[in-house]
This record gives sequence, structure tokens and C-alpha cells, in this order.
Amino acid sequence: MSSNPSNSRRSFIKKTALTSIGISIIPRHVMGKGFIPPSDKLNIAIVGAGGKGYSDMINVWNNGQSNISAICDVDWNQASKAFDFFPKAKRFKDYRKMLEEMTDIDAITVSTPDHTHAVITHAAMQLGKHVYVQKPLTHNIYEARILTEAAKKYKIVTQMGNQGASGKGVQTMIEWYNSGTIGEVNKVEVWTNRPVWPQGIKTPTEKPALLNNLDWDSWVGPAEWVDYNPLYHPFKWRGWWNFGTGALGDMGCHLMDPPYRVLGLKYPTEVESSVGSIFTQDWTPDYYPESCPPSSRTQLKFEATEKNPSTVKLNWTDGGLRPFHPDLIPADHSLGDENSANGVIMMGEKGIMTCGTYGRNPKIYLNSGEILLPNYHENEDENSLPENGHQAKWVDACKDGYESNKHKELTSSFDYAGPLTESILMGNLAIRSYNLREKINDRFIYPGRKKLLWDGNNMNITNFEPANQFVKRIYREGWKLD
Repeated sequence: MSSNPSNSRRSFIKKTALTSIGISIIPRHVMGKGFIPPSDKLNIAIVGAGGKGYSDMINVWNNGQSNISAICDVDWNQASKAFDFFPKAKRFKDYRKMLEEMTDIDAITVSTPDHTHAVITHAAMQLGKHVYVQKPLTHNIYEARILTEAAKKYKIVTQMGNQGASGKGVQTMIEWYNSGTIGEVNKVEVWTNRPVWPQGIKTPTEKPALLNNLDWDSWVGPAEWVDYNPLYHPFKWRGWWNFGTGALGDMGCHLMDPPYRVLGLKYPTEVESSVGSIFTQDWTPDYYPESCPPSSRTQLKFEATEKNPSTVKLNWTDGGLRPFHPDLIPADHSLGDENSANGVIMMGEKGIMTCGTYGRNPKIYLNSGEILLPNYHENEDENSLPENGHQAKWVDACKDGYESNKHKELTSSFDYAGPLTESILMGNLAIRSYNLREKINDRFIYPGRKKLLWDGNNMNITNFEPANQFVKRIYREGWKLD
């Protein structure tokens, strides 16, 4: 069990009470194979129980390996399936009330819209609760840095929900690269078919009736206030900067993770973007600053590392566009996923390494013409566990504590997930800066349409100050990240 003071207190009270009434604690082996004593189970609270939150809940519960003590969701319509599955779990709409009342919670999962990840997670960490947080870790760069530092300060067992990081595909790519199979890499292509939700659209002005059982004030949380609209909730929040992080934020932690991990990349030093537009009848681009663009292309530059002595330029493309087919890859082969909708291409001196979403289906195409495939099947061993056992491994690490080997072996603890998230959100900073504009002599100019230079340690664009407004958000009163 973790070193959380509440765990120690609960354990002391339990043992004292049993001894006082003449009952001894029964050894595990006496209870039979497969039995897990209640004292060995984590008490986990679920924050965000619809959609992805539901599968996270089921995976940390893991057929009774953990107790689901509380379920918190601002929309009880979305959470109804979770409530039905765990009828004994205490129900909340406000995570702050849940954390105040449920003092015996050991850990929480956070599977809410991006804009609330940081405030919920940080509040739990300050109370010594271990945390599993969906990707992207946070809504902005500043928040990612805060959570990374807080994990060390409070000695919290952490994991971000990019489950492909725990799969065999990524591990195989690491082994291939470390053995020198493709040599140094200087160019990476990453792409996705997202968004599959509305982007590049006008902000809604109508005010439909609020849904029953929805606490809209808590849903908006730290973001700038807007009235409820179905273009925000559920799911479509991803396409609005106030709440989501667009296509890059949604898929970057899955697709950029393999090259970032394989090459040992750090903070980027440069970033630039170009953004697709929707045009009016007079060919003037419609500019909706509240909405993420319908498509974008971003290039991040990373300096050489111990693992990869070459500077790397990583190109990200979304909106259904993808890179052109490299000559080394046969024309009838898909790129990345089977339908080429999402994928990664790493260009090396000796060949090309590719994979699909979550690091699946890794391949190497060597300059010699040889093709290398992994020596395992996608559905064997730990890959057959739900989401590669990504959540289950976090639960086991929580039981052993912050200093344990199990925690150190987690693939997306915040010491890794934080810098990865910052690098991905650098792309969003450039995307949002691209359409910053000034009106001079009745004409708009776009001063942000240039390469931006990044000081990663200090979280600062050094050659275009207006871009720094996107490093950190303005928090609504009562929701500050303290």
C-alpha cells in the first residue's frame, strides 16, 4: 500500500479494532487462491465516468482487484452506466466535495475534458492521492510543468492515459533503434485523420435548455464562462480552445509518443505551423479564434540527444492529410495504420521505421530492401490485457508506493508524460499564434506566421511575445490552480 498518511491511519485503525475484539488478521493463503484481502485493495475514486472514463474505471477495477469507492461526474446522464455497474459507490458532482468527504481514497482517475485535468489532479495530489490522468495530461504547457513538479514534491504515483506506451509495439521499436538497425534519425512524420468532431466553426449564440442532471458551472470549471450548448458537451468540446486541445492534443500523446520515447527527445527548441482555413464567398478566410482549425501542419525541432546524435525535425499533420509515400516502402503497403489514416514514419540513415496508432504494427524498411517485422503477435501476452495493462500496472505501483520499482517502470509517469505533453502543446501554441492578426491601413497582417523560438526551461517564446499568452490560461474565479 502507498505511503499516504490516510492509508497508514486506516491500517492502524483497522488492526487496532480487530485486535480489541479478539479477531486476528487471516493470512492471504488461508483464504484460497485468487482471494485478495480487502486490506490489499486500493480505494479508487473515478472523476469523469462517461466515455473513456468508463473504460478507465473498468480497467482499474480489474474484476475486483480494486474498490471503486466513489464516482464523480458533473453529468449524471453520462455517468448512469457507471452508477449501475457500481451501485455502492458514493456519487458526487463536485470533485472538491468528494475529496473533502472521502478521506479513505487512495487514488483517483481523471477522465474529464482537457481543461479540468490540472485543477482536479493537483487538488488530489496535494492530499496525497495517486493519480491516473487521461491524455493530454493538461490543457496548457504551464499546467503540465506544475503537475510534473507536484508529483515529485508530494511523492505521488502517476500515469497518463496513453496506453500504447505500455504495449509491445513501442518496446520493440526501442529495441530495434537501440541495436542501431536504422541508424541516426533526423526526420519524423506523424499524422492523424482527426478531427472527427466540428472544428473551424462559429461560436454558437443560441441558448438551448440545460440538460437535467448536468452541473454546467462545474463542467465549465476553470475555463472562461460560456452558456451550455450541445456543440460543447458531450464530446464536441475537443474542437474549442476554451476546453479542448484539438486534433494535436487528442492524438499527439498516442502518435508522438513512439518517436519521442525511442529517440529520447527533450523540449523542442523551435516550432512553426500552418493552418487550414474555411473561406467566405469573397475568398476571405473565416477566422474563428475560439475554434480549433479544420486542419493544421506543424514542425517541431528537437536538439540531438544521447540516444540520437542528430537534430530531429518532427512534422505533424492533421485534418486527414498525410505525408507522401517514401520510396523505401512498397506502393501497395499502408503507412502506419492499415488504412493509412494515422501513423508514424521515422527516417534513419539505414532505413525507415514505422508504426500505427498506439505503436501498433511496427515495421522497418531497410535500405537493402529487407523488411523487418516484430516476432510477436499483437494479441499475445500483455497486449491481450485491456489497453496493454496500462491502468493495472498503475494500480500495482500505487500499492507499492512512489519509491518502488513498479512506479519507476511505469511508461507514462509524469516525469515523462509532462515533458511529452509540453512538447505536443507547443504545437498548439504555434497553431493559435498563426492566426493572431493586426489591422494596419485597413488590411490584416499576421505577425505570428513565422518560426517561433522556444526556451523550454523557462516556458517562453523568445522572438514573439504575443505567443506567450498561450503558455498559461486565465482561470475563472474560484478555479485557480493553487
